[in-house]
Amino acid sequence: MKTSILILVSSCFWLVACTDQSIEDDQLTNSENAFSEQGAKIDYQFKPRANQAALSQEQAEYRSRRVSNVSYQLDFQLTGQEKFGNISKLRFDLSDASHPLTLDLNNAEISSLKVNGVDGKIDYNQWFITLPSELLKQGENEVEVKFSRLHSTNGEGLHRFVDSVDKRVYLYSHFEPAAAQQMFALFDQPDLKATYQLTVNSPKDWSVVSATKENKIIENENSNTWHFPTTKKLSPYNFSMHAGPYKVWSDQRGKYPMRLFARQSIAEKIKPEDWFRYTDSGLKFFEDYFAIDYPFEKYDQLIVPDFIYGAMENAAAITFAERAFVSSAEMTESQKHRLASVIMHEMAHQWFGDLVTMKWWNGLWLNESFASFMGTLATAEATEFDYAWRSFYANNKQGAYIQDQRVTTHPIEVPVPTSLNAFDNIDAITYSKGASTLMQLRHLLGTEVFQKGVQNYLNKYSYKNAELDDFIGSLADAANRSLDEWKQQWLYQAGVNTISAQYECDVHNKISELTLNQTADKNYPVLREQKVQLGLFSLHDGKLKLNKSMPIIYSGKKTHIKEAIGSVCPDLVYPNYQDWGFVKVNLDQRSFTTAKDHLSKVSDPLLRSMLWQSLWDSVRDGKLALNDYLEVALANVSSESDYTILGQSLNGIARAIQYTKLIGDKAATYRQQVQPKLESIYWHNAVNSELEPKFQKRWFANYLSRVETTTELSKLEQILDGKITIDGISLNQDYRWKIIQQLNRYNFKNSKLLIEKELLKDNGDSGQKQSLVAQAVRPDAKVKAAWLDQIHSIKPDLPFPKLRRVIGNLYTSEQADLVEQTADEILANLPSLDAKKGPIFMRSYAGSLIPATCNEASVKRLKKMIKDNPNLSNISMRALLVTHQEDERCVLIGNTFSSK
Repeated sequence: MKTSILILVSSCFWLVACTDQSIEDDQLTNSENAFSEQGAKIDYQFKPRANQAALSQEQAEYRSRRVSNVSYQLDFQLTGQEKFGNISKLRFDLSDASHPLTLDLNNAEISSLKVNGVDGKIDYNQWFITLPSELLKQGENEVEVKFSRLHSTNGEGLHRFVDSVDKRVYLYSHFEPAAAQQMFALFDQPDLKATYQLTVNSPKDWSVVSATKENKIIENENSNTWHFPTTKKLSPYNFSMHAGPYKVWSDQRGKYPMRLFARQSIAEKIKPEDWFRYTDSGLKFFEDYFAIDYPFEKYDQLIVPDFIYGAMENAAAITFAERAFVSSAEMTESQKHRLASVIMHEMAHQWFGDLVTMKWWNGLWLNESFASFMGTLATAEATEFDYAWRSFYANNKQGAYIQDQRVTTHPIEVPVPTSLNAFDNIDAITYSKGASTLMQLRHLLGTEVFQKGVQNYLNKYSYKNAELDDFIGSLADAANRSLDEWKQQWLYQAGVNTISAQYECDVHNKISELTLNQTADKNYPVLREQKVQLGLFSLHDGKLKLNKSMPIIYSGKKTHIKEAIGSVCPDLVYPNYQDWGFVKVNLDQRSFTTAKDHLSKVSDPLLRSMLWQSLWDSVRDGKLALNDYLEVALANVSSESDYTILGQSLNGIARAIQYTKLIGDKAATYRQQVQPKLESIYWHNAVNSELEPKFQKRWFANYLSRVETTTELSKLEQILDGKITIDGISLNQDYRWKIIQQLNRYNFKNSKLLIEKELLKDNGDSGQKQSLVAQAVRPDAKVKAAWLDQIHSIKPDLPFPKLRRVIGNLYTSEQADLVEQTADEILANLPSLDAKKGPIFMRSYAGSLIPATCNEASVKRLKKMIKDNPNLSNISMRALLVTHQEDERCVLIGNTFSSK
């Protein structure tokens, strides 16, 4: 599914091939046993469906017991205008025709309904059609619905986008979790897999893309009619259709034909070679790893505008967000790494997600976790980014650790009562903690056993739906051991544990006793079993070197490590060496001092990354003063020789500086001293053309977005004007907008005029969105008030994809005074917006705009808001709880700050 840019972010994938006969056989047997072996009808108690948009799990289960062998014939009329037309023809078997049956269709204008050839009365509430029992029959049924509907504009359903550059219209679909009903009439739930046969009438210059490749195009006078062969069995959210005058690139280098699609106006920014190279490598890797052929006949990828996630694993027609994968210049190494990893993530879903699919949305975590795990593995082993696991540790995994320590933490496997709740817990636990648990399970079972279990699972459940027990059972069978206790500890219990080493050394400088101590949060007291690697390190000639490493399985409060006795007394003990486990590490005092004093002398890059993280964790936990962390970071960052760790350490510095702004007056003098030093480091490295290009570009990008003194802002203006040029750096359009946004953020002289001036050069969709960021970020109370009027409007002037950019950039860390001026308005509007707006809007609004200003009054205000509004949606309440907790943490960090 979607890949989270947050991390994330956010997607899904799997693969397998079978003959037509095997599909037909599967259709006959995958009917949820609607009839007993003797052919007698099973009686299920009928409960009318609630008159609401969401489908409950109970209703989904009831419907899947009655319905089987589903197929769809879909006929679309596409003109490029705001509405589209469709005829949805469904065939399905029904085990029990004595009660009505519902068919999902969202906000459509229905012109006709036929049930088994008879015109039916249209009983429709804008969410679902109720088919009367008197028109249904036991056995095979046929339903035909003819309707028209407005295209979606929020990234769901059949989204319509008009290119501001050339006025061309582009369409693409996005269905997860239950938005296929915004495009055609269906049973919109993952366990009712079906085949799809598609016909599309569209403008002559359009391409149409779906899960299969077209087998016929009929040219009409003013349009073309595209015919597609029937798909293999897919869950509704895995099917897709995309249409428009896309630019198309093709590649035949591999076993499967590959195509790449993008808007015409951005085509020159696309480098298809990278896409095809990573895709071909990934297909070869996954076919070998899964021992199952790719399940589909072609591999299409579409780069689409306004996409609300990072990417989506539609079967054989994967969509990617333009904002994440299109650059005005040659991609940096980090951008290429992200592209490769997301391609691999979505490709893994073609097997694990599309070929074998979860039965209900409580299985979404496994879908995403497995794709995150396999995507990282494929990136590390099938591309040039062999450091992919280190990047996963520094970015994705840290997000999971943070999420798992929040008041909103949850088990990996959680109940999902309705389709509306499917994304309530889509977060770093769903993606990265789940992937980390799979990684440590792989270490526990062994790589070959784990791989065999995965292969057995995919073979057994191809073209079917499966549950968690099916996956764990396949691994347990391969390992010939029970995984029930592991499953309970890791998948049904929330929270992250902490381990620390406690050791003593004798007079001969040898370890005489070493114990691993495990602790848990009092609210989540489970102590887990886990296999990790213990690393013992000593300083030699100024370098920290590994003396000994040993695999350890620990459990309970204390685990005595006999294998360590007699080893040289270490300067540093790291209990999760090589990052096998999912656990926080609390360094003992000697190890902490070694890490702080000798960070740049640690030669092992993963260990160095983990020590950087340990220092930052100490800040977040209130154990290390913020300014002490910054002193260590500034002393070590310029000597960092690893590209990934440089990014990690620069991000850590940026977070620390952000906290100094939030702390306010207490840190003002310190910031005045440290900010020029930091900017000098940024500038020195940004202009150093002797650095490896990828390092220089990383430093330059940080310089653009993190300077704020008048001297450096003036340099930014001169770089924009071309008065200052830097060897090794080409000032592309992305850089130009970053400069303009930074100048506006600090209200540099005449910066507002730069926005309109730049729009004359770059007036496409990307340029418009970048200009909105520059406008919104300005430190002006009138600007904030005007944007809030737009955001709070029921019908804002801007479409949501543009408004979302404003929401995410309206306030910055130094604008606490402006936040305070609008705090009451935002909190007052939260309940009414929560009731009126959908989850997509509220995820942005509540996640970005709930006010927190890092003081006791702000903490109390949020606490009162939580108490007074118990009926907020899960999405809004989670955001409120997290903001309150992080505001408390900010106060804690402020209290550790030393003004020395």
